Amino acid sequence: MTQQVASTTALVLGFLVVMMLGGRLIRYFGIAAEGRLDVSLLFTIIGYNLPYFLELILPLAFFIALMLVFGRLYVDQEMAVINASGVSRGKLARLMTPLILALFAGEAALSVVGKPWGVRSSEAVWQQQALTSAFDLIRPNEFISSGNYHLYVGSLSDDKKKLQDVILIQSEPEKKGSAATNTSSADNSLDQDTAEQMGISDLPKAIINSGAKNISKDTITLAKRAEQVDTGNTGVTQLDLFQGRRYEVGAGSLKYNQVTFDRYRITLTESSKEVITEDNIETQKIGPLWQVATSGSQASTNSALRAAQGELGYRLALPWLMIIAPMLAVPLAQVRPRQGRWLRLFPSILLFVSCALGIISLKNAVSKDSVSVWAYAWLILGFMVLALYMNWGSRVQHRLRFRKQENRLDNALSNGTDNQNSGSQGGQL
Repeated sequence: MTQQVASTTALVLGFLVVMMLGGRLIRYFGIAAEGRLDVSLLFTIIGYNLPYFLELILPLAFFIALMLVFGRLYVDQEMAVINASGVSRGKLARLMTPLILALFAGEAALSVVGKPWGVRSSEAVWQQQALTSAFDLIRPNEFISSGNYHLYVGSLSDDKKKLQDVILIQSEPEKKGSAATNTSSADNSLDQDTAEQMGISDLPKAIINSGAKNISKDTITLAKRAEQVDTGNTGVTQLDLFQGRRYEVGAGSLKYNQVTFDRYRITLTESSKEVITEDNIETQKIGPLWQVATSGSQASTNSALRAAQGELGYRLALPWLMIIAPMLAVPLAQVRPRQGRWLRLFPSILLFVSCALGIISLKNAVSKDSVSVWAYAWLILGFMVLALYMNWGSRVQHRLRFRKQENRLDNALSNGTDNQNSGSQGGQL
């Protein structure tokens, strides 16, 4: 039984993986054909995305394998022979406990460690590839844009690692609410002596308002040459600028900062930050995620705290699908004579998938603070109670009916005995 279930699980898992990754692989081939993805990184990204698919496909493949194996036992009348030999279907399922525990541990490893590592590595590859694509688009005497950076190059080497006559403009994204803050700050202005020296003493304060703290500043860097720094696979992209000047100016300000340098290193892309937010919650390891979900440390906002609780409950709830799968498959695989096993396979899959979809929907609900994180435990317990009822419900009802019939028969016999005793006493009188 264990060998049949394991081999069938592997076959179903391979089929589902090929079917699920087929569409993603076609999309990646299209991106590679457009030149936005290196062909050598194609299967690397597919490998990083594999744990993301396996954490949901593996429980479904295990459930389908159980349905097929147990259904065949019923169709071929092997289950009747096994039951007649004194082995119940529950005991037959319990004999596969080592396989169930092994799959439980594998699913836990995928959910807790495998998927976050895969998502984190995949995002690092995409980030590095996006910047590489931007460098491939560099043309002499033309501006190109990549995120908040605008780059101008006079000339470049053949490998596009060394640049000459570089102009780099970094636009700082405007913070939320900064516009309203700037318009209301009327006290931030130039001092009187500086205004008289510059000849702008008659200008309105709104024009000479250079002391505002919330003004978004742009950075203009001029350099004679630049070289790209090799940082490996850290997800960080840096440039070394040589013999240049750096200006920091702000909109609506008459002051600027100027720095002259011989060598200046600038970071274009950074690795994931230590602060946990809603955007990087799936890439976090279980340790920091547990600290954020339980104590709220390292969380940027309250919404990040709720997202961490939803992600943590999601990771810990998925492995329990491996326990629910045999509990549901054993009663659902039972078929009557002249009834095929395929007839009950589709509704059974819908019932099991509803449990997985419930866990996925709870992740969004907990993140939005609609339900408590303990809803994961109630959902799992609910499906376990349903599985126990499907396994033992008919037996309990049968025993109750049997006991009720025994009570009726005992009452009838006792009433008949009392009538006979009363009749014999009447004849003696």
